[in-house]
Order: sequence, then C-alpha cells, then structure tokens
Amino acid sequence: MANSVMDPKAYLLQTATESRAAFDDFLTLNQDSLVQAARKIGQCVKEGGKLLILGNGGSAADAQHMAAEMVGKMLVDRRPLPAIALTTDSSNITAIGNDFGYDQVFVKQVQALAKAGDVVLAISTSGNSKNVIFAVEEAKKKGCLVITLTGGSGGKLKALGDLALNVAQGKNSSRIQESHIFAVHSMVDLLDRFFLD
Repeated sequence: MANSVMDPKAYLLQTATESRAAFDDFLTLNQDSLVQAARKIGQCVKEGGKLLILGNGGSAADAQHMAAEMVGKMLVDRRPLPAIALTTDSSNITAIGNDFGYDQVFVKQVQALAKAGDVVLAISTSGNSKNVIFAVEEAKKKGCLVITLTGGSGGKLKALGDLALNVAQGKNSSRIQESHIFAVHSMVDLLDRFFLD
C-alpha cells in the first residue's frame, strides 16, 4: 500500500529509529540472559549434548543460520559443534505435516532427537506459534533446557523458557527479527570466546 503522507527516506529513518529503540531495550534487558544462554549451550556441548533450534518463516532462517555457525564457524575457527535446525529436512516436515498436522512438525523431531541435557532454542516473534509451543513442552518433559527467543509480549512461549530472551519493544516481526539475529550471533560468539574448552 502506497504511503501518501511520508516520503521514502523519512519512512526509512522512522523504521531505523524503531529498530534501534527495540534493539537498545532488548540489550539492556537481556544482556545477562544472553551471556547465560551462551554459558548453558557451552555446558551442554562439553557434556556431550547438542543444540536443537526451531522456528517458522524468518525464525526458521535464524535457526538454520545459527546451526550453520555452530557446525561451521562464525568468527572463531574451532571444532564443529553439535547443532541441528529442525527446519531443514523437507521430507520430515512435509511427511509429518501431511500425516499428523503442521502443529506436530517440530514435536515429532524433538521426540526423535532430543535427550535430557540437550538445549532447545525456540524462536517465535509472536511467542504463540503452536508447533513451537508443542515442541517446547515436549522438550521440557524430556529434560532439555529451553531458551526462548520472542518479541512483543512474548506470548505463551516466553513463560515456558528456562531462559527467556524477548524483544519487548518490537512493533512487528521485522523489527523483532533484527534483534533476534543479534541474539543468535551473540550466543555463538560468546560461546566460542568464553564457554568452550
């Protein structure tokens, strides 16, 4: 829809201002939790566990991005780390979605792959994605530590996290995801520099 009131550059500056405000608030409120999340992932890896990451849409892209940086590398060249994005296996996702419904696409994978001591990172800008919530509930039953990455009110997911990272001032998915990618990068970077052997 065309915007007849504001010119494109003014709109661009407005969105940048919104992004910075959401980010600054997120960092102020979540810096301790970001460090703790990196520490917990490091502890999990050192004890032979793995990180499972999940989300829908842009959050699925963030899940894949983080898994790639753990298995490959980000800024520090180190051994590959065990991380799986539950968003990448199209055969699993389409078979489970077809046979059991889309709400089950992550929970079935958690049932198959997660074990006690693993970490599950659940990403949802609204915090209300049913398939993410169901997977988190299952992960908690299996004895996994759950980190949630949400926005706005945090939805139902925020309360389910052992560590809850929330972009409270994010006005829409775009603004929330801009802080989410910082959180993803920060967790891997802190993990690499401070919480591995």
